[in-house]
Amino acid sequence: MAYTDMKDQLRLELEEIREAGTFKHERAILTPQSAHVATSGPGGGTARVLNFCANNYLGLADHPAIIAAAKDALYERGFGMASVRFICGTQDLHLQLERAVSRFLGTEGTILFSSCFDANGGVFESLFGAQDAIISDELNHASLIDGIRLSKAARLRYRNADLADLRSRLEQTRELNDGAGARRTVIVTDGVFSMDGYLAPLPGICDLADEFGALVLVDDSHAVGFLGEHGAGTPEHFGVSDRVDLYTGTFGKALGGASGGYVSGRGEIIELLRQRARPYLFSNSLAPSIVAATLKALELVAGSRELRARLMRNAAQFRTRMAEEGFELLPGEHAIVPVMFGDARRAGQMADAMLAQGVYVTAFSYPVVPKDRARIRVQLSAAHSEDDVETAVQAFVTARAAIGKC
Repeated sequence: MAYTDMKDQLRLELEEIREAGTFKHERAILTPQSAHVATSGPGGGTARVLNFCANNYLGLADHPAIIAAAKDALYERGFGMASVRFICGTQDLHLQLERAVSRFLGTEGTILFSSCFDANGGVFESLFGAQDAIISDELNHASLIDGIRLSKAARLRYRNADLADLRSRLEQTRELNDGAGARRTVIVTDGVFSMDGYLAPLPGICDLADEFGALVLVDDSHAVGFLGEHGAGTPEHFGVSDRVDLYTGTFGKALGGASGGYVSGRGEIIELLRQRARPYLFSNSLAPSIVAATLKALELVAGSRELRARLMRNAAQFRTRMAEEGFELLPGEHAIVPVMFGDARRAGQMADAMLAQGVYVTAFSYPVVPKDRARIRVQLSAAHSEDDVETAVQAFVTARAAIGKC
């Protein structure tokens, strides 16, 4: 049988991953997502641990008001839509959420998707064809990379956050179409690069876009809800909201942590996506409970700055204390704080040693990050207390002593 050979090949590949120390294990969480969770332990037992590896930036994943909104919608609007949007899968709740996102971001229109991965998978093929050019940061999220691959447009990459290299790629687009230049050019970047916590240099990107007549698309999944004066993300943080043509993002991180994504931006672009974006046209609508809960999350974020302020305080405390203890951190201001170890196996050993002390973190290594750049990505939450943050620091110190100073 054909699978016999393939089976042996796959087993070999899996063994190579294990030997490299990069095999990814999934640990079951037995409680709601929160700063404190119960996980499955060795031998089938359970362990209560501090969670420092969730995207639960504002601590809303188990917020009582969000859970209540989801429950109410479940009883009043049903479990699911059993349809795509354009057939019979649009409730008034979906339209309310699209309007709410547009108000929150200050855009002309918004279209919902089942995930941000789908949003990024639908936008490029729909808007950019063989006469166009897409210029993408080399560290953009996998969903952007995969979405761009679906388009027939010319694809160019620039070095991470390197404006000089971006300029050179923009100059290259002038030679396309036999010297006539690209019909449409879009610069694509993450607002925050999820493995490093770095913010994209949006003011410089927007300046270059203006100079070359390009559009700007920002995937703001790791910023929407908590960066910027009102939590509207990296464009608001840098004061360039009106210069970004397209936002993509998720509801699965700061805004409740469930699922769902969106594209938001210029009105005509959004209307065309409703007609052409394949993940939108051929995927079921978001469940009503998720839509209602996300509306409540946006309401909570818009109504208070305290959660955002607490998150930033926690991130600053962690960065300061880890530096005092002699750990190598990537610089920044974001709640993503990479603690660098280089060697994949050592990073994994550190994460295991910390879990034994009741602090849950995750090691990242190749191919998620470059070779010899293995790290533990710590993610702070507004749900963490000062004592929680200090506990995490001490767990790093103890784990380092246990396995040898890094």
